[in-house]
Amino acid sequence: MKRGDYYNLQPALIKHLVEQEQLIKKAVETSFGLTIWELIKLRVSQINQCAFCIAMHTKQAREYGETTNRIIGLSAWQDMPIYTKQERMALKLCEKLTLAQPIDDTFYQSLSDTFSEQGLVTLTIAINAINSWNRIVKMFKPDVEFNE
Repeated sequence: MKRGDYYNLQPALIKHLVEQEQLIKKAVETSFGLTIWELIKLRVSQINQCAFCIAMHTKQAREYGETTNRIIGLSAWQDMPIYTKQERMALKLCEKLTLAQPIDDTFYQSLSDTFSEQGLVTLTIAINAINSWNRIVKMFKPDVEFNE
């Protein structure tokens, strides 16, 4: 079944989401880097089972220099020694926020020890943004394209 073309049905609303991505990218570049951003977009998309976003962000991560092993290992990141402490903290936060789990003071302190306060705001908004995109895409199911 062909579903609505969300880009063309509500272009003004989608424009704001695209502009938000551009703002997030600028903040990410100065806070913690594009690699972590793509890792969290991929991990959130895995959790949400968003095939379109997994394909898109796998391609983007490769363009930013991410390795195949780190992309493949992302679904089991807790048991993989190939991620930095900062990446692990970001991945743990993205899982907690995506799964609507509480953020206790101990975990928040660990995050604060790893990221600046400004970086934590950026990280939280970035996680929220990819969750939003995943939900839109899951609703309207655009064609998935893998470009290898």
